[in-house]
Amino acid sequence: MAYLNSADPSQGFSLQLVMGTINDKSDDEYSYVGDKGDIGFIDFDNCQSVCSYNPAEESDIFNISVPFHLIEGRKPQSGIVGETMSDSVTIRNTTNESLDLWSVKIFDSKPEDSFKISLMKPPTSDSDMEYIQDYVELDSLDERVLRPNQALTIWLSCKPKEIGVHSAAIHFSVGDEVIERLLFLLAEDKISKSLSSSRPYQRPWRKKHDIFNPHAPDAAYVAARRPSQGRGRQFKFQLPKYSIPEEIRTMLSRGEIPDPVNEGLTVENYGAFFKNLLAMEEIKLEEDMQSYYMEGVTMKSKRGGQMLSLEVPGLAEKRPSLVTGDYIFAKLAFDDETSSTRYQARGYIYRVEAENILLKFDQQFYRSHRDGNLYNVEFNYNRTNMRRLYQAVEAAQSLERNFLFPSAMSRVTLRQYKALTPICSDLNEEQTLAVNTILVRRGGPPYVIHGPPGTGKTKTLIEAIFQIYREDRHARILACAPSNSAADHILDRLINEERIQIREHEIFRLNAYTRPFEDVNPNHISFCSHEESIFMCPPCELLEQYRIIICTYASASILYSSGIQRGQFSYIFLDEAGQASEPEAMVPISHLYSRNTVLVLAGDPMQLGPVVFSTEAEVHGLGTSYLERLFVCDLYRGGDTNFMTKLVRNYRTHEAILKLPSEMFYAGELIPCKDKNSPTSWEGMIPDKEFPLLFIGIRGCDEREGSNPSWFNRIEASKTVEMIKVLIEEKGLKEEEIGVIAPYRKQVSKIREALECLGNPNVKVGSVEQFQGQEREVIIISTVRSTVRHNEFDKVHYLGFLSNPRRFNVAVTRAKSLIIIIGNPHIICKDPNWNKLLWYCVENNSYKGCFLPKQEEESELAEGEYQSFYGGNNQPSGSNWDDQGGGWQHSQGQWGEDVGWTPSDIPLGEEENNNIQPSDVPWGEEENNNIQPSDVP
Repeated sequence: MAYLNSADPSQGFSLQLVMGTINDKSDDEYSYVGDKGDIGFIDFDNCQSVCSYNPAEESDIFNISVPFHLIEGRKPQSGIVGETMSDSVTIRNTTNESLDLWSVKIFDSKPEDSFKISLMKPPTSDSDMEYIQDYVELDSLDERVLRPNQALTIWLSCKPKEIGVHSAAIHFSVGDEVIERLLFLLAEDKISKSLSSSRPYQRPWRKKHDIFNPHAPDAAYVAARRPSQGRGRQFKFQLPKYSIPEEIRTMLSRGEIPDPVNEGLTVENYGAFFKNLLAMEEIKLEEDMQSYYMEGVTMKSKRGGQMLSLEVPGLAEKRPSLVTGDYIFAKLAFDDETSSTRYQARGYIYRVEAENILLKFDQQFYRSHRDGNLYNVEFNYNRTNMRRLYQAVEAAQSLERNFLFPSAMSRVTLRQYKALTPICSDLNEEQTLAVNTILVRRGGPPYVIHGPPGTGKTKTLIEAIFQIYREDRHARILACAPSNSAADHILDRLINEERIQIREHEIFRLNAYTRPFEDVNPNHISFCSHEESIFMCPPCELLEQYRIIICTYASASILYSSGIQRGQFSYIFLDEAGQASEPEAMVPISHLYSRNTVLVLAGDPMQLGPVVFSTEAEVHGLGTSYLERLFVCDLYRGGDTNFMTKLVRNYRTHEAILKLPSEMFYAGELIPCKDKNSPTSWEGMIPDKEFPLLFIGIRGCDEREGSNPSWFNRIEASKTVEMIKVLIEEKGLKEEEIGVIAPYRKQVSKIREALECLGNPNVKVGSVEQFQGQEREVIIISTVRSTVRHNEFDKVHYLGFLSNPRRFNVAVTRAKSLIIIIGNPHIICKDPNWNKLLWYCVENNSYKGCFLPKQEEESELAEGEYQSFYGGNNQPSGSNWDDQGGGWQHSQGQWGEDVGWTPSDIPLGEEENNNIQPSDVPWGEEENNNIQPSDVP
């Protein structure tokens, strides 16, 4: 185990780990939390009568006890669904005169009639029949007289029928006064109980310190041997260092923005603009890495003493994310810096397991190592991938102006169209136009295929590749995707088409050498190059012979490093281009595109965009994809079919599911083409088979455990599992046909844990990022958050997943036949997009669960903001670009008018949250691209 900051400085080493990381900025990074406890239930600012009750301060003539005391002052008492929970209330007359108790009444019981009043203690299983017959439950207690110093005890009981928070107000009318007590109880079932927190949450203390710089002049260490990279890794072009200028560090430390960034993007400052943004991002990543510092850990000898095993808490959840080939630094951690035993060494990760990494050092290190030694562990940021981005934007400066900044003066050469005979399957009108245009183009600005989910963007690319392969044997094709899973999907589609067979020696899947061999589909191995289960890059002469090469964006830099010349590829296809930042998109473009190359971008700017950790870099342009930026140009914004094609026919999703996102994000232009008849009958689950959406309202609780800052809601997790059981056992669905989307890693792991215990491990559970580009017959969304304070900061940062329109769009467009949303409607309604979905379900009689909030007028927030490519303001959100001058600026968006809460809106809240945590998962070396947002939580 690792004990933070508990090492005895008199014995031990410090260890610094340089690592590859993933582009996964899930909502855990928006979970800014405070230090007060592990469960957020009650918003004390709006529920004064449930806390710190002092009878002496309330009345001089009587006092009333508080029923159902909050555990530790914050947590509601809990019980099992179907079992009665009860507590007594004592009303005492403290005067020498008789006092009128006019009434005791229950108000605003949620769910309705959940709480009852009685003068007798509710019977138990041991009670005799006579007692049970005498017992009477009431909604109110009528007038009574309390004699001097008399105390009256009444009983409150609740027998919950559903899981979740149950609440009510009870009013005591005594004399001329009315006293209120608020009641809160948590009803659970066996599943939610089994998922309860094993350890109370305690934020680990993070020590800030200077990261060891191995490139500093005085940085001395003994290096170990790097894991084998296979042969053929001798690159013709080496990747420069691209060190961050000290003046930029100084400027950012003063809160200043570099001049090229303030100026906005232009033709003249293209390289400087993005280099400065990348430096801002990189400095933020360096800062974030410090949050993983640990002290007092041990390393155990493995494999005959040739390796050391280090336990890394959070490794299974990619906190941090490590891959084979990452290297570490170790030194003695003595206070006396001049000690003659001071030692520094570098070692490498040879294997990553669930909670441990296997490390290999130089033999000199092993001579001083003992398994009982204590070490300090520091994670450092690996710059390899970022250096590739610097290199890409630097090289991109040499590209033509009309390529980087297309204008109305841009031209493209088109050959004669000819009749197209589809290879894969029938194409619709827009897809046919897109494929034809790709085939007759010669060079020019990028050609863009964009459209909503399920409209066949990847299918169109695949058809175009097949047509080129069949018609032009001299053409060379590079197909890239942002993640390994997406690149593998392209390969799978190309090699498994029955109507055309691509020869094995003509297609190549390029993998980073750090990608685990077992991560690759066995059916794909023959299309890869590897030695001793380690992927490698073949020589340049062999690469040039392949007609089709498939890789990730970042791995495309290997082609240039290996000696592939600009113009080698006749066609470059970038799939899911909306997910990549502009520097990422430039990796396969900047060194490989030539005047006659046809570049095709496919994606949807309305779905998830690039992952950026520096807020300043994101809002100034790094968070905008190259695909998105192109749409501020009239050629693309105006729909010129020589430059772009918009796909609007959706073949995936039921019309009712598609209706809302179509109206909200795509100007209502989507054409539903899916057969309305579902292969499964949803009778008994939804009121109307023509409306396959269901919103289940639950008031649950937000929890964390141990040192993990990620949130989970076991009440929602239990309801999610319950719905999965119904789908499988009653509706006959296969596990693989069901997907569960949850915004927090801990919720994902809790649901997986419950499903594995029930024998359903093959239901995919993951974040929105993991589901982008995927589909399931049924999607269940657990929104998790049930408590939030009532100010603008918390609506943005606590809602996270809920306040991101693009995540909303992705989440609600993954289902083909049925979508089930499980969440707290009182939280959901605070975001305009989720609010529309909530009332869309309510208006169609497809809501069940806890009581609904008051329906408020639609917020003006983001009205039209996310319709820039399909109507509305025709600009990217928060962006301004002068099409003629080429200047581009990005400004941070604002939230709309605050919507206040009242106690009747269920005033469940959150502790004060003044400490903002850094991103949980830094983004790093994409050469280690076996781990991507679409692959892991």
